[in-house]
Amino acid sequence: MRKLLLHPAAKPVVFVLCLFPLVWLVYATAANELGANPAEALIRATGDWTLRALCLVLAITPLRVITSTPQLARFRRMLGLFVFFYGLLHLLSYAWFDMGFDVPDIARDIVKRPVILVGSLALLLLTLLAATSFNRAIKALGGKRWQALHRSVYAVAGLAILHFFWMRAGKNDFGEVAVYALVLAALLGWRLWHRMRKRQAVPGAAGAKVSGARAR
Repeated sequence: MRKLLLHPAAKPVVFVLCLFPLVWLVYATAANELGANPAEALIRATGDWTLRALCLVLAITPLRVITSTPQLARFRRMLGLFVFFYGLLHLLSYAWFDMGFDVPDIARDIVKRPVILVGSLALLLLTLLAATSFNRAIKALGGKRWQALHRSVYAVAGLAILHFFWMRAGKNDFGEVAVYALVLAALLGWRLWHRMRKRQAVPGAAGAKVSGARAR
Protein backbone atom coordinates (compact mmCIF):
# COMPACT_ATOMS: atom_id res chain seq x y z
CA MET A 1 0.00 0.00 0.00
CA ARG A 2 2.79 2.40 0.92
CA LYS A 3 4.55 1.70 -2.38
CA LEU A 4 1.33 2.45 -4.27
CA LEU A 5 1.00 5.79 -2.50
CA LEU A 6 4.53 6.71 -3.63
CA HIS A 7 3.91 5.64 -7.23
CA PRO A 8 4.21 8.52 -9.76
CA ALA A 9 0.66 7.82 -10.94
CA ALA A 10 -0.83 8.11 -7.43
CA LYS A 11 -1.26 11.89 -7.49
CA PRO A 12 -2.85 12.02 -10.96
CA VAL A 13 -5.28 9.28 -9.90
CA VAL A 14 -6.26 11.21 -6.75
CA PHE A 15 -6.61 14.38 -8.84
CA VAL A 16 -9.01 12.66 -11.27
CA LEU A 17 -11.01 11.14 -8.40
CA CYS A 18 -11.39 14.60 -6.85
CA LEU A 19 -12.83 15.87 -10.14
CA PHE A 20 -15.54 13.19 -10.27
CA PRO A 21 -18.10 15.27 -8.31
CA LEU A 22 -17.69 18.15 -10.76
CA VAL A 23 -17.98 15.82 -13.75
CA TRP A 24 -21.16 14.32 -12.29
CA LEU A 25 -22.69 17.76 -11.64
CA VAL A 26 -21.93 18.89 -15.19
CA TYR A 27 -23.45 15.71 -16.59
CA ALA A 28 -26.51 15.91 -14.32
CA THR A 29 -27.07 19.53 -15.37
CA ALA A 30 -26.79 18.70 -19.06
CA ALA A 31 -29.05 15.63 -18.67
CA ASN A 32 -31.60 17.55 -16.59
CA GLU A 33 -31.23 15.17 -13.65
CA LEU A 34 -31.01 17.71 -10.82
CA GLY A 35 -34.70 17.73 -10.00
CA ALA A 36 -37.31 20.46 -10.06
CA ASN A 37 -34.91 23.12 -8.79
CA PRO A 38 -31.50 22.54 -10.44
CA ALA A 39 -30.08 25.85 -9.18
CA GLU A 40 -30.72 24.92 -5.54
CA ALA A 41 -29.39 21.42 -6.20
CA LEU A 42 -26.12 22.81 -7.57
CA ILE A 43 -25.68 25.23 -4.68
CA ARG A 44 -26.36 22.47 -2.16
CA ALA A 45 -24.17 19.87 -3.92
CA THR A 46 -21.13 22.14 -4.23
CA GLY A 47 -21.46 23.03 -0.55
CA ASP A 48 -21.75 19.37 0.42
CA TRP A 49 -18.64 18.44 -1.56
CA THR A 50 -16.70 21.31 0.01
CA LEU A 51 -17.52 19.96 3.46
CA ARG A 52 -16.70 16.38 2.45
CA ALA A 53 -13.33 17.45 1.04
CA LEU A 54 -12.62 19.37 4.25
CA CYS A 55 -13.35 16.24 6.32
CA LEU A 56 -11.01 14.27 4.08
CA VAL A 57 -8.18 16.79 4.48
CA LEU A 58 -8.54 16.83 8.25
CA ALA A 59 -8.52 13.01 8.27
CA ILE A 60 -5.10 12.82 6.58
CA THR A 61 -3.03 13.42 9.72
CA PRO A 62 -4.96 11.01 12.01
CA LEU A 63 -4.84 8.30 9.33
CA ARG A 64 -1.15 8.95 8.71
CA VAL A 65 -0.30 8.61 12.41
CA ILE A 66 -2.67 5.76 13.32
CA THR A 67 -1.73 3.62 10.32
CA SER A 68 1.96 4.63 10.32
CA THR A 69 1.62 5.72 6.70
CA PRO A 70 3.58 8.97 6.27
CA GLN A 71 3.12 8.69 2.49
CA LEU A 72 -0.43 10.03 2.90
CA ALA A 73 0.96 13.48 3.66
CA ARG A 74 1.95 14.00 0.02
CA PHE A 75 -1.74 14.29 -0.93
CA ARG A 76 -2.71 16.83 1.73
CA ARG A 77 -1.86 19.95 -0.27
CA MET A 78 -3.78 18.78 -3.34
CA LEU A 79 -6.82 17.83 -1.28
CA GLY A 80 -6.69 21.17 0.53
CA LEU A 81 -6.74 22.99 -2.80
CA PHE A 82 -9.77 20.95 -3.81
CA VAL A 83 -11.55 22.13 -0.65
CA PHE A 84 -10.96 25.69 -1.87
CA PHE A 85 -11.97 24.74 -5.42
CA TYR A 86 -15.36 23.32 -4.41
CA GLY A 87 -15.88 26.17 -1.94
CA LEU A 88 -15.31 28.61 -4.79
CA LEU A 89 -17.78 26.70 -6.97
CA HIS A 90 -20.28 26.92 -4.09
CA LEU A 91 -19.85 30.69 -3.95
CA LEU A 92 -20.11 31.06 -7.73
CA SER A 93 -23.28 28.93 -7.78
CA TYR A 94 -24.85 31.18 -5.14
CA ALA A 95 -23.66 34.38 -6.85
CA TRP A 96 -24.96 33.22 -10.23
CA PHE A 97 -28.18 31.34 -9.55
CA ASP A 98 -29.38 33.20 -6.45
CA MET A 99 -28.04 36.69 -7.10
CA GLY A 100 -27.46 36.91 -10.86
CA PHE A 101 -23.91 38.18 -10.26
CA ASP A 102 -25.34 41.45 -8.91
CA VAL A 103 -22.34 42.55 -6.80
CA PRO A 104 -24.13 45.26 -4.75
CA ASP A 105 -26.94 42.80 -3.92
CA ILE A 106 -24.40 40.14 -2.97
CA ALA A 107 -22.61 42.60 -0.66
CA ARG A 108 -25.89 43.56 1.02
CA ASP A 109 -26.84 39.90 1.37
CA ILE A 110 -23.52 39.11 3.07
CA VAL A 111 -24.07 41.87 5.63
CA LYS A 112 -27.77 41.12 6.13
CA ARG A 113 -27.75 37.31 6.38
CA PRO A 114 -25.48 35.59 8.95
CA VAL A 115 -25.57 32.34 6.97
CA ILE A 116 -23.94 34.08 3.99
CA LEU A 117 -21.55 36.00 6.23
CA VAL A 118 -20.08 32.92 7.93
CA GLY A 119 -19.83 31.12 4.58
CA SER A 120 -17.97 34.09 3.12
CA LEU A 121 -15.60 34.22 6.10
CA ALA A 122 -14.87 30.51 5.71
CA LEU A 123 -14.08 30.97 2.01
CA LEU A 124 -11.91 34.00 2.79
CA LEU A 125 -9.83 31.89 5.17
CA LEU A 126 -9.68 29.09 2.59
CA THR A 127 -8.40 31.63 0.05
CA LEU A 128 -5.57 32.61 2.42
CA LEU A 129 -4.71 28.96 3.01
CA ALA A 130 -4.75 28.15 -0.71
CA ALA A 131 -2.63 31.20 -1.55
CA THR A 132 0.00 30.20 1.04
CA SER A 133 0.04 26.46 0.37
CA PHE A 134 3.10 26.60 -1.88
CA ASN A 135 6.78 26.24 -0.97
CA ARG A 136 7.62 29.88 -1.69
CA ALA A 137 4.93 31.04 0.73
CA ILE A 138 6.24 28.67 3.41
CA LYS A 139 9.75 30.09 3.00
CA ALA A 140 8.49 33.68 2.96
CA LEU A 141 6.35 33.30 6.09
CA GLY A 142 8.68 31.02 8.01
CA GLY A 143 7.71 27.64 9.39
CA LYS A 144 6.11 28.77 12.67
CA ARG A 145 4.06 31.61 11.17
CA TRP A 146 2.96 29.37 8.30
CA GLN A 147 1.83 26.67 10.73
CA ALA A 148 -0.02 29.22 12.85
CA LEU A 149 -1.82 30.54 9.77
CA HIS A 150 -2.77 27.07 8.56
CA ARG A 151 -4.22 26.15 11.94
CA SER A 152 -7.05 28.46 10.94
CA VAL A 153 -8.41 25.40 9.10
CA TYR A 154 -10.02 24.66 12.49
CA ALA A 155 -11.88 27.97 12.26
CA VAL A 156 -12.89 27.08 8.69
CA ALA A 157 -14.36 23.80 9.97
CA GLY A 158 -16.37 25.62 12.66
CA LEU A 159 -17.65 28.26 10.25
CA ALA A 160 -18.51 25.60 7.66
CA ILE A 161 -20.63 23.64 10.15
CA LEU A 162 -22.39 26.81 11.29
CA HIS A 163 -23.07 27.78 7.67
CA PHE A 164 -24.36 24.26 6.96
CA PHE A 165 -26.58 24.36 10.06
CA TRP A 166 -28.19 27.65 9.07
CA MET A 167 -28.67 26.45 5.50
CA ARG A 168 -30.64 23.46 6.79
CA ALA A 169 -32.47 25.33 9.57
CA GLY A 170 -35.29 26.50 7.31
CA LYS A 171 -36.11 22.90 6.39
CA ASN A 172 -35.58 21.37 9.85
CA ASP A 173 -33.07 19.01 8.26
CA PHE A 174 -30.45 18.55 10.96
CA GLY A 175 -29.56 14.86 10.63
CA GLU A 176 -26.85 15.42 8.02
CA VAL A 177 -25.55 18.46 9.92
CA ALA A 178 -25.15 16.33 13.04
CA VAL A 179 -23.18 13.68 11.12
CA TYR A 180 -20.70 16.23 9.72
CA ALA A 181 -20.44 17.96 13.09
CA LEU A 182 -19.59 14.68 14.83
CA VAL A 183 -17.02 13.75 12.17
CA LEU A 184 -15.29 17.15 12.36
CA ALA A 185 -15.47 17.16 16.18
CA ALA A 186 -13.82 13.72 16.26
CA LEU A 187 -11.07 14.77 13.84
CA LEU A 188 -10.32 18.04 15.60
CA GLY A 189 -10.57 16.35 19.01
CA TRP A 190 -8.01 13.76 17.94
CA ARG A 191 -5.65 16.49 16.80
CA LEU A 192 -5.96 18.30 20.15
CA TRP A 193 -5.40 15.05 22.08
CA HIS A 194 -2.40 14.13 19.92
CA ARG A 195 -0.82 17.55 20.35
CA MET A 196 -1.27 17.46 24.13
CA ARG A 197 0.21 13.96 24.23
CA LYS A 198 3.26 15.11 22.27
CA ARG A 199 3.76 18.06 24.62
CA GLN A 200 3.58 15.79 27.65
CA ALA A 201 6.06 13.36 26.10
CA VAL A 202 8.73 16.01 25.45
CA PRO A 203 9.45 16.93 29.13
CA GLY A 204 9.59 13.22 29.98
CA ALA A 205 12.12 12.58 27.24
CA ALA A 206 14.17 15.57 28.35
CA GLY A 207 14.11 14.37 31.97
CA ALA A 208 15.24 10.91 30.92
CA LYS A 209 18.21 12.40 29.07
CA VAL A 210 19.22 14.46 32.11
CA SER A 211 18.92 11.42 34.41
CA GLY A 212 21.01 9.38 32.01
CA ALA A 213 23.69 12.07 31.91
CA ARG A 214 23.84 12.22 35.72
CA ALA A 215 24.08 8.43 35.97
CA ARG A 216 27.15 8.50 33.76
